[in-house]
Amino acid sequence: MVNLVSAEAIEKSYGKDPVLAGVSLGVAQGERIGVVGRNGGGKSTLLRILAGIEVADAGKVTHNSELRLGHLTQVDVVDKSQLVSSFIFGNQQTHAWASNSLARDVISGLFGSLESELLNRELGQLSGGELRRVALARLLISDLNLIFLDEPTNHLDINGINWLAHHLRTRKNLAVIVVTHDRWFLDEISDRVWEVVNGSVAEYDGGYSAFVLAKAERLRQAAAEDARRNNLIRKELAWLRRGAPARTTKPKFRVDAANQLISKEPPPRDQAELLNFAVNRLGKRVYELHDVSLTLPGGVAILKNVTLDFGPGIRYGILGNNGVGKTTLLKLLTGSTLPTSGRVQTGTTVKAGYLSQHLDELDPSFRVLEAVEQISHHVDLGNGKELSASQLCERLGFGADLQWTPVSDLSGGERRRLQLTRILMSGPNVVILDEPTNDFDVETLASLEDLLDGFAGTLLVVSHDRYFLERVCDQLYLLDGSGGIAHLPGGIEQYLNQDAVTLQTITQTEKPKVNIWQLQKDLTKVERKLTQLGEKVIEIQLRMASATNDYQQLQELQSELEITQVSQQEFEVKWLELLAEIETGQKSSNS
Repeated sequence: MVNLVSAEAIEKSYGKDPVLAGVSLGVAQGERIGVVGRNGGGKSTLLRILAGIEVADAGKVTHNSELRLGHLTQVDVVDKSQLVSSFIFGNQQTHAWASNSLARDVISGLFGSLESELLNRELGQLSGGELRRVALARLLISDLNLIFLDEPTNHLDINGINWLAHHLRTRKNLAVIVVTHDRWFLDEISDRVWEVVNGSVAEYDGGYSAFVLAKAERLRQAAAEDARRNNLIRKELAWLRRGAPARTTKPKFRVDAANQLISKEPPPRDQAELLNFAVNRLGKRVYELHDVSLTLPGGVAILKNVTLDFGPGIRYGILGNNGVGKTTLLKLLTGSTLPTSGRVQTGTTVKAGYLSQHLDELDPSFRVLEAVEQISHHVDLGNGKELSASQLCERLGFGADLQWTPVSDLSGGERRRLQLTRILMSGPNVVILDEPTNDFDVETLASLEDLLDGFAGTLLVVSHDRYFLERVCDQLYLLDGSGGIAHLPGGIEQYLNQDAVTLQTITQTEKPKVNIWQLQKDLTKVERKLTQLGEKVIEIQLRMASATNDYQQLQELQSELEITQVSQQEFEVKWLELLAEIETGQKSSNS
């Protein structure tokens, strides 16, 4: 297959720091390539050089004569009075583009119910996120055969990200190179992964999950490799393989090799132990909403007569379309916004750490480590394991060199990571995160997830990052845009398929009938048993594979397998029953 773009031995440095060193690679028609690597490691530089926006110091970039290239960048608004429809479609009349199925799909997928309102607005009236979506729409409807996307999911909600992944998979002749921290999106669309590390580019076949497996194998073989990074990648691999069904089903993900690598890897967190720690730290009350309504100026209803408990040690993910009030709900819980009616009760022992979407002002003369040590020199996140300020910085992507960087020299993303580090350093027993993943690379995200696995407290997360939500949260709730909150026991798949299910909202009339906390403990025990049974099934199947010539042993193993699978099915039924009881109890909860 002919390459659309080829790079031969390209070099790039900024000052004395080499970013790319001797990189050679190519992009063929229809390929979808995900690019990962540490922030500042050269991912965006690589894309700009391949696109011809930036010139390499050495080496050669060749563009095929048939190349039609587009690059998603920040929109430079020349004419603020230009209508969005004109910016996207040029001089085409509405009937012309509306008869184009590609254009209709893109506009509907990216703008949803706001389609007509957005198309008739002026560019100068749009937010940064709206401008970004408008630029993406124009790129997707253009006649291109290669597009470069740098963090395309940052201003999309989960529905939008799901649509974009499906759309790109259906564009068979369109080659895509995407830099993103969104690992679910990477796994959905990528045929190959490039990892930009130490000036070179390592190539992996398959999506993000195949990359995790290959990297886990490589780290296992590299005896001198950092043990903590090795443990992190194995832990992530184990999480990808667990669940019903397993989260990784892509054909290039080699299941047997993965199972061998993670055979002794425990679940990411001991939920029962953390729950006990959390109850000891928090008591039984964290946040309670009693018949709460919240209406914004202009009559927009965020909540209508909602009664809901947020309990100790539970990890909550909050979903909903852009603009439904997810951030407003967090502000309500922290007391910075008051309800229109009803009351919000906060537990007397609650010590909340809140990462908002706005940066705190920090003394620019402080160095990173000094800014963290200003809060504390050591922290215990509630599980008896103490971290120093320097260790916590390291876990969140501030290596030894960066720890001595003045705050004034940090990027916006680095400042937000510093803000999160300071929040965790304060020793909260409730952590509230509003879109925490935008400023992290995939490696630092895995480290943050590992850190949160040991957090003994309540976690509330608003995020569009599906992978992160599923990885760190136990319970998901949906703000439905009409003032209701619905529990999603079926997770994000239930949310995306909500037209096929009935989402029961939580209202004032619901009364408690069950002990939620006991049910949560029972659910954790059943999940542990399911994990053990799943591992036993794999072990029996491996033994059967090596006993192909021993008919008697095969019969015995087959009998053992059937008994184990029956037990597995019984526990799956129990798991579903407990989920239903928990959902019923939470719907009827009223303290």
